[in-house]
Amino acid sequence: MICLGIESSCDETSLALVRDGQLLDAVLATQADIHALFGGVVPELASREHYRFIGPLFDVLMERTGLAAADVNVVAVSRGPGLLGSLLVGTAFAKGLALGTGARLIGINHLHAHLLAAGLQEPLRFPSLGLLVSGGHTHLYRIVSPRAWEQLGRTLDDAAGEAFDKVAKTLGLPYPGGRLLDALGQRGDPVPHLFPRPYIDNDTLDFSFSGLKTAVSGYLGEHPEHTAVAGKLRAVEDAPQALCDVCASFNWAVVDTLRIKTERALDRHPDINTLIVAGGVAANTLLRAEMTALMQRRKGRLILPSPTLCTDNGSMVAYAGWLLADRGCEHALDFETIPRGRRIPDDMRCVE
Repeated sequence: MICLGIESSCDETSLALVRDGQLLDAVLATQADIHALFGGVVPELASREHYRFIGPLFDVLMERTGLAAADVNVVAVSRGPGLLGSLLVGTAFAKGLALGTGARLIGINHLHAHLLAAGLQEPLRFPSLGLLVSGGHTHLYRIVSPRAWEQLGRTLDDAAGEAFDKVAKTLGLPYPGGRLLDALGQRGDPVPHLFPRPYIDNDTLDFSFSGLKTAVSGYLGEHPEHTAVAGKLRAVEDAPQALCDVCASFNWAVVDTLRIKTERALDRHPDINTLIVAGGVAANTLLRAEMTALMQRRKGRLILPSPTLCTDNGSMVAYAGWLLADRGCEHALDFETIPRGRRIPDDMRCVE
């Protein structure tokens, strides 16, 4: 069975093909350079770029794999959450392709796909605890199967990735700034009490990073020398130690908050000894190190996708679609596209 995956939820247009659980090939077009001019993603521009890229990318993917549209058995597409205009480009293309070829159609929960993508590199085990850390979401899930998910915690305001991007922007670092913050932080020494670890003095599994973002903005306002230096950096190696220490301290505050909530979730679900960490922030070096150490202490299993699978990509959508199609699931052509902020309904038809 061959599944085509289509990802267009934000500013990456990506398509991939999975055959019987194995990735055949993937193509991607990024819009980072365009949105860097504005310091963030401009939704209208993003949707236009998806429209411009998606057809040619499909042709390239078919040519590189030696397949034709008629060879595709399943078309899977990110239906949400994300930017509505961007999602509509992908879902319209997917529905047209499914209608024209007779392939089965599956609308994929973009967040679930991030966590399932790890299965492309090593076998998944269920139940697992899933920590999704991205620009728009910070969620904890109990994953019973590719079909059955229980949300344990969620971001109440700013997600971890959003906090990274906004702090980077406040510093004057170029977009996208999360990677630069990580790189600068690796060269610094964290001061544990410089910034607060937000929303940990409670018994919930929810997250809130708006207070941390405000605390960092206030600190930088009192220490303008950091923003003056960061905005003129030509290379990470040129950064002064004081700036690297600030970045390391912010990085530590975010990552230790994620560790505390994740460990709390594992304590409450003793039947789970596998942790999957995914999403764009899962490429963060400190987060990967801390989660590795956490699961080593607990003698559990950690599944971390490679950095290329952490960002938005068609491979994760294709693999999630293959897993669901293998269980007899599909959508009707009239399934709804879901923007960020709305719950994605469980409206697949499944044999199971």
